[in-house]
Amino acid sequence: MSENHARAVEIAVEYHRAWTAGDLDSAAKHLAEDVSCHAPAGTIHGRDAVRAFMQPFAASLTESRLLAAYGSSDEALLMYDTANRVVSTAPGAELYSIHNDQIAEIHIIFDRLPFALARGDVVRV
Repeated sequence: MSENHARAVEIAVEYHRAWTAGDLDSAAKHLAEDVSCHAPAGTIHGRDAVRAFMQPFAASLTESRLLAAYGSSDEALLMYDTANRVVSTAPGAELYSIHNDQIAEIHIIFDRLPFALARGDVVRV
């Protein structure tokens, strides 16, 4: 892996470790001021809005395990599994676009099914 590849992954992993540890102040330092976050709930714009969006989920975590991290010169892809008091496994993945050593864009894929099942929601296939 080249140094550029390593830096994109390093930034993404640092951000991920910070937010999953509940340290949203440190996580936010990795976000560009005008970051865009495309999540299952919709698109969030701006560092403060992304921080506010991530805070409730981050605060609920009892565990987070990074499963994989890959990158190119300006992108990093992380796959992880999380748990909280209600759900023992909730896998997700995030694709980060890195510009000037900050995260400019995030695409989140997150499995909502474990949460729906925990709430007793009817799930139709």
